[in-house]
Amino acid sequence: MAAAPAPPPENPARQALPVAAYPEVRRYAAHVARNRGRDLGLTVALFALAAVAGLFGPRLLGALIDGVQHGTTAGHVDVVVGLIALFLVLQTVLTRYANLAAGKFGEGVLAELRENFVARVLELPLSVVERAGSGDLLSRSSRDVDALSQAARFGVPTTLVALVTTALTLVALALVSPWAMLPLLVIVPPIWVVFRWYLKRAPAGYLAESARYADMTDGLTETVDGARTIEALGLQQRRVDRTDEDIRRQYAAERYTLYLRCVFWPTAESCYIVPVALTLLLGGLGYIHGWFSLGQVTAATIYMQQIMGPIDEMLAWADQLQVGGASLARLLGVAGVPADREPSGARPSGEDLVAADVRYSYIPGREVLHGVDLSVRAGERLAMVGPSGAGKSTLGRLLAGIHGPTEGSVAVGGVPLVELPLGELRGQVALVNQEHHVFAGTVRDNVVLPRPEASDAEVGAALAAVDALTWVEALPEGLHTEIGAEGRTLSPAQAQQLALARLVLADPHTLVLDEATSLIDPRAARHLERSLAAVLEGRTVIAIAHRLHTAHDADRVAVVEDGVIAELGSHEELVAADGAYAGLWESWHGRGAAAGERIETAKQVETAKQVETAERIETAERVQRVDTVER
Repeated sequence: MAAAPAPPPENPARQALPVAAYPEVRRYAAHVARNRGRDLGLTVALFALAAVAGLFGPRLLGALIDGVQHGTTAGHVDVVVGLIALFLVLQTVLTRYANLAAGKFGEGVLAELRENFVARVLELPLSVVERAGSGDLLSRSSRDVDALSQAARFGVPTTLVALVTTALTLVALALVSPWAMLPLLVIVPPIWVVFRWYLKRAPAGYLAESARYADMTDGLTETVDGARTIEALGLQQRRVDRTDEDIRRQYAAERYTLYLRCVFWPTAESCYIVPVALTLLLGGLGYIHGWFSLGQVTAATIYMQQIMGPIDEMLAWADQLQVGGASLARLLGVAGVPADREPSGARPSGEDLVAADVRYSYIPGREVLHGVDLSVRAGERLAMVGPSGAGKSTLGRLLAGIHGPTEGSVAVGGVPLVELPLGELRGQVALVNQEHHVFAGTVRDNVVLPRPEASDAEVGAALAAVDALTWVEALPEGLHTEIGAEGRTLSPAQAQQLALARLVLADPHTLVLDEATSLIDPRAARHLERSLAAVLEGRTVIAIAHRLHTAHDADRVAVVEDGVIAELGSHEELVAADGAYAGLWESWHGRGAAAGERIETAKQVETAKQVETAERIETAERVQRVDTVER
């Protein structure tokens, strides 16, 4: 036998989400069995009855052979054949209902697990997800859920049935004659040895295989999402090399688990025919010497053939159950991520937002923010400016409660944001960034995410506040028009308006705007900013700005440089101080303004091209649908 391939090494470049230990997996399985004990008990009972019904046939057939050998009547033969047929029909009926019960049990387990997993995922701190990479979470929510669904719906019930059937068949075999058990002693030791060898290595192998798949998915996702940047910077070969390395590691992981199966399966398969052959050999010798009757030999041989089926199923599903166990460990591991907030039950006594000695690091030992102190009064408009990479967006995410500070505190009304329940936090402070997502569903479904109980009138008011009601009402079904992946495609400006309408409906008193309109063409951005002015009235607004006209209109401006607030004051005060902000303003207002206009014009042209392309695709699809209907 060729040397065993080594298990694939871990990838040190990625901080994967945790994986639950196998004792925790067993505890969860026991918890599910207790919670769904009725369904599980019904499934096992029905399969046990079906197995018992199937055991009558061989015994009746053996008795019939003995009866024919010693002399019997045609009526007796008819009765025995009728009983055999009756038990076969009974076994078929019981098996049908047992499969239905098993399906109900498996689907219930899978539904509960999926709901728990989604709940845990939604509670994950965003910083943890960002460090782990999208591939890890994506592979758990897709590949691992699919693998577990097979084990939960089919593997667990089938294995339980095989165990019950094997036990009952062994009893029936012993009742025929104790000697009939002897052939099993030949195959049990080798199967037991190879099975233990396999179980010792399979869990780690399948966990590594899932982790490598997550790495590969993560790399491909990054490549697709950043395709334009990769092309612009000439990084194509580097991404190809990364993909090749991920595939090599995935191949090594797959090869290792394939090696385990190649050792386990041939050994197990080779043991199946031996017991039947030995039963016939020992039975024939016993019959010749008058130890056993021909009916006993017949029944024992049939039982031996029957018992190989359940054993084969158990061994067949052993591999799938190992895959399912590894997937379950990865799904349960999401719950092992420590929470980034600990609700204290305290209620904010005001709306002032205060950051005190805030420090933050994405990687331990490498701070991004260094002792930031900032107080934002209720109703104030604060603009944060500074060079790229200075820490503006990081500070904005801390002020919005997305992340908790590594040191220091960010509090609203005297209560740290990390001590507020997530639902209450979003009613206090909300972040609006450059990313906006359109969920598959209706327009109304997209807008009411923060308040599912909102009425159509409230949804319409929120859309009107961001100047979106006109185009929404012009849609074929208005608020109930399907949009998203399988519905109508929205322009970037329309998608942003929906995101802002959600914000209006959530009604927080403090907004953190991280260039919320920067990805829209300049005309749409200015239009949105004008329509949003009434919505922002009376609220505290913290705007992370690259366009300095936003800073010019703010009550105060905070200049962020190298993870600290270098300057803080009104536009006029900072210009007069002739410091960092004055330099930024001079650059932007002079030659920088002209360059900025050129950049904005280029963005406008690019967006117009995208809109034109989308319209052409939509028109072509509409024509195709019309042609299809006519045909």
